Amino acid sequence: MCYSTALRKKREEIEQRLLSMIPANFKIPAEYKHYFHLNGFSHGNLYIIKMESPTLITPAQWGLVPDWAHNDPAAFYKKSNTLNAKSETLFERNSYKKSAQHKRCLILADGFFEPHHENGVVIPNFCYQPSEAYPEGDLFLFAGLYNEIDAQTNTATIITMPANPFFTKVHNKQKRMPLVLDDANLEDWLDEGMNAPSLNEIMANGFTTKEFKAYPVSRNLYKKNMDTNQAYIVEQSVE
Repeated sequence: MCYSTALRKKREEIEQRLLSMIPANFKIPAEYKHYFHLNGFSHGNLYIIKMESPTLITPAQWGLVPDWAHNDPAAFYKKSNTLNAKSETLFERNSYKKSAQHKRCLILADGFFEPHHENGVVIPNFCYQPSEAYPEGDLFLFAGLYNEIDAQTNTATIITMPANPFFTKVHNKQKRMPLVLDDANLEDWLDEGMNAPSLNEIMANGFTTKEFKAYPVSRNLYKKNMDTNQAYIVEQSVE
């Protein structure tokens, strides 16, 4: 599963990079805040591109809140974990099926963290997509779903799928990975005309063809009451 992400780039870098992917600009530029580590259980803001406004980047609280829970999102979060949505059951779950049809989104990131189990110890691994321009991790886009709590507040979830051979070695217990879409599938994911079979085809075969890499980072990532939204948290651990 994917419960921790990074988005380290400056706003201008993101908008420039998106020009060759799916052009979009921040709806309210001054609201953007980069992060080295966003813990999903804090329900902080991801940055998303929505079907209904595909040229805008808007913040979205991490953890999708369905329509029937709008009156008390805090109570819903206590009972339900909607940080991730499994691709295999997307159109079956009551929390997701409406959004799967009508409220899909792209979620911005340039890295994420996965647990690696080794000799009874859980070691967080930072996963990133190096490029010539950004060897520390290029921008990529998760497939996601969103829903609104009110006119000002969006909520979102990241879609996950069975791990490919690379991520089977990284996330070696649950063996899953977030769905990072290939550039060729970005516009289709936001296309209102796509039906369930077509969307299932994208989820099954639309994972990026660009190479990912991973390395261990500090186990501070798993410590409670510690501010891990710091630059060191994405550095390779020497422990």
